[in-house]
Amino acid sequence: MSRDRWSLVAVVATMVVWGLNFPFVKYVLDQIGVGAFLFIRFAALPLLGLALLAIVFRGRLARTWPRREDLPRFILCALVGHTVHIAAVMSGMNLSTAFSSSLVLMSGPLFTLVILAALGAERLGGRQIAGSLIACAGIALFLSDKFAGGRAHAGYGDLLLIVAALCFSLYTVLAQPITKRYGPLIVLSYTLLFSAPPILLLNFGAFLRIDPAQLTPLVWLGMVWALVLSSFMGWMAWGWANAVRGVARCAPFNYLMPPIAGFSAWLTLGEGFTWLKVLGAAVTMAGVAWAQFGSGRPPPREAAQPDSA
Repeated sequence: MSRDRWSLVAVVATMVVWGLNFPFVKYVLDQIGVGAFLFIRFAALPLLGLALLAIVFRGRLARTWPRREDLPRFILCALVGHTVHIAAVMSGMNLSTAFSSSLVLMSGPLFTLVILAALGAERLGGRQIAGSLIACAGIALFLSDKFAGGRAHAGYGDLLLIVAALCFSLYTVLAQPITKRYGPLIVLSYTLLFSAPPILLLNFGAFLRIDPAQLTPLVWLGMVWALVLSSFMGWMAWGWANAVRGVARCAPFNYLMPPIAGFSAWLTLGEGFTWLKVLGAAVTMAGVAWAQFGSGRPPPREAAQPDSA
């Protein structure tokens, strides 16, 4: 099977894993809290990355260190894509619901289009602008259901998730050129390493306050799914697929996450959906789809241009 076919399999599998990840993470956050989960995540994943680097590049580990000219991009990707993005995602999900989180994070392709347009790698046409406005109206309608229902904390959580979506889109574009040069394992491992210190420092106290009785088998299962399958394998697969297929061709697959997350959250957590929430979700997904496909096939220089940023 060709690299393009394998990248398609990788993207679809990643969306399934990420969609199922929302109810897993929501459950874990309800049990141990945001700070403790962030500490465990940023303590475990850099160690996992370095261990895999040592195995894969046995005797050549020093050669994986980023070159001096690429080091600033690695650090920027770490701060934007992991430190800020993950902190915003976890804080937002803690205030919101699994389905809401997946839907709001699906706005990422809109930010990706804007970033690519700012870099000169994508031109925004009338359909893309109209689709973006429709998607924004859908998100506003979706959030209005919470504010009108007296659930302002959930609405504020979704606003945090919008910030997270912007950070992930920026990370996707920034990481693409170095992923092509170094490979997804090296990029993910070092960006995780560079992102860990501030999170570990800020959340060490929350980790110490964990009650061992809270670490039930379901919590451990949720953490394994969230950390190993979703955060590590998923990010590595996503980075490789973007390097092979291009950012614009991968972004539309984000539409798979909300239905998967919504169904699994209804099945496992008993989440309910009002007609206003469903309408807002439908308008948002339609607007994002209209904006994403508004320009047709992405230009051939889309994949190379962000390197000059």
